[in-house]
Order: sequence, then structure tokens, then C-alpha cells
Amino acid sequence: MIKPTTVDVEVYEFWGIGIVRFANSLCTGNDGVQGTCYTKRQCFEIGGVPAGRCAANIGVCCVLHKTCGGVSSYNNTYFVSSSFPNTVSAPLSCPFTIRKCGPEICQVRIDFLNFNLAQPDGNGTCCVDAFNVVGGASIIPPICGENSGSHMYVDFNGAEDIKLLVQLGAASTQSRSWKLKISQIDCECPTRAPSGCFQYYTALSGIVRSLNYGQTASSVINANGVIGTNQIANTNYGICVAMTPGYCSITWSPVASDLYSFTVSGDTTAAIIDGTIATSAAYLNGTNCTGDFIIIPNGSVNGVPTLVDRYCGNGLPAITTSSKPFVLTAVTNATEGATTSGNRGFHC
Repeated sequence: MIKPTTVDVEVYEFWGIGIVRFANSLCTGNDGVQGTCYTKRQCFEIGGVPAGRCAANIGVCCVLHKTCGGVSSYNNTYFVSSSFPNTVSAPLSCPFTIRKCGPEICQVRIDFLNFNLAQPDGNGTCCVDAFNVVGGASIIPPICGENSGSHMYVDFNGAEDIKLLVQLGAASTQSRSWKLKISQIDCECPTRAPSGCFQYYTALSGIVRSLNYGQTASSVINANGVIGTNQIANTNYGICVAMTPGYCSITWSPVASDLYSFTVSGDTTAAIIDGTIATSAAYLNGTNCTGDFIIIPNGSVNGVPTLVDRYCGNGLPAITTSSKPFVLTAVTNATEGATTSGNRGFHC
């Protein structure tokens, strides 16, 4: 976030008149939504809505919601679908522009608080609905499907605006809606993601998911006729984890309670039928991984080096690496056809 001043509220006197000054810092509104602390007048001037008090009750926690055609140069802005929380059914082109709120800003974090678009087709292509990011310093693949709870980082390309575009195609059975929180990050902020990181995690442990690894996938039939969301094709992105003093390695492992937690390549449908899914028989690595795979440098299994950096298939052992920085790279090729039926991605 933008760095707040060290003094939240400052009171001083000027020619006998009391003046109060406070930082425009992050705050939490009455409904739990984060906003920025402003005076009530400032909040209304920028089109925000007061959602509680801040700065010792002198300011208001201002929440700024924008929708299609909106432009914002303010921190903690929410980009929402036109009728949110109601869903959208008709075709729609919905642009939104992010402008730097100051020259010290280098990056934005986009949190997908809610994100439900039409699923990709059987080849993994976002051909009905798509979310696109244009103008950043790196190329972001089109995103669709179910991505609530996910996030991404985008670096500004100099002074150029970052533009978001949600395109909805023909009417879909999917209940489409989105609510994205946009946070602008100072160039010197310690929470700034390293360059090249599509996602960035700072906790000691947690869960990462590939794009469109739906958390409610058990109720979804994908384009291949298989229960579960479908892996998005033609992607290449890095998932980074912050290095913490005292910790010299990281372990990536599938979620044990999720049978589909590593279904990256091959015929997942067949692996379910023959019972090999999530077992060593479905695990592939090295030169066997040429289309869809993850990359973990210098990995080992139970202390034994794997001597490869690519992993794929329908099963994965716990991979430990001391290679720094801590990065898992996800790669998918241009098609998710019949030979890769039922691939959902990874949930580690």
C-alpha cells in the first residue's frame, strides 16, 4: 500500500485556529470492506461512500466503487460488475482504467474478491468471456472461469495507465459477476512483489491455486463433460513466496484432501477410472513434461534430488527446494484437448 505517515492524527494551532491533519491511510469500514481515510467532504468529492469512522473519529473510511467505463487514481478502489452483487447475463464490454495516484507508485495488486465468468472451452480457451489486462509491464493471459480468492500483481510500465477489460460473450449459464480490489503499491514498500511475480505470498504456509481452479468445482461440469473446472490454456506465470529469516527451503505438495489437487497433464478422466489419480503411477517429470507442467528448480523428494525441474501428470509428491528466490512457475500450452481431458490444474 502507499506508505502512511508515522503520525495518524496531528493537531496544531495557526494564528489561534486549531487545525487537524491525518494520513490518508488504509482503514476498515463498518461492513468489513477496506477503504482510505479521508474527510467526509473529500470522500464525496472523489465519488466515494463513507463506511465508518477513522483517525480518532475525525475522518471517514471512504470506500470507492467503480464500474464499466470508470477511471481511478485512488488507492483501494473496487472495480465491480455493473449490477453487483446481482449477476450479468447479456453480452457486455466493460473497461476500467487505473492511473497512478502518485509518481512513487510502481505496482498494483488486484484481489479477486469475487470473480465468476463463463468457463473456458474444451481446449482451455477463454472464448466466451475473458478478463484482460493491458498496459502493464508484462503480458497477462486472458482469464475466465472461477477465480474468487485469487490475486495478481501488475507493474506499471512507466507513466502508462493499466487498463482492465471484462468482455462477456453470448448469454451463458454461468452466473457472471466480479468485485476486484485494486491496491496501489509504493516503489519502496516492503510488500511490493518482486518483478516477474504474477502472484506473491508472504505467509509461512498457505494454499496456492492455478488459474480457474474453482473452489466450488464439484458442482461444475466443464467443457469436456467432466466434473470440475477446466485448466486455462496458453499461460506462463510465476507464483512467488517471500523468503523469511530463519527458513532456507520451501516444500510444495498437493492438498491431501483434494483428489484432483494436481491434475496438470494427461488424461485425468482415465486416471480417475483406473484409480491411478494422485498416486506415483500418475506422476511424471523431466522430459515427459512438454506441454503443461510446473517448474520447481533444484527439487528433491524425501531428500533425494529429482535432477529435473519440470513436473506434470495426475500426481505429485512433496517437492522441497532450497533454490532462491522461492518461485513455482506454471506453464500450459495452447490446447487442452482430448488427450488432456479433465485437467483442473493444481491446488498446493
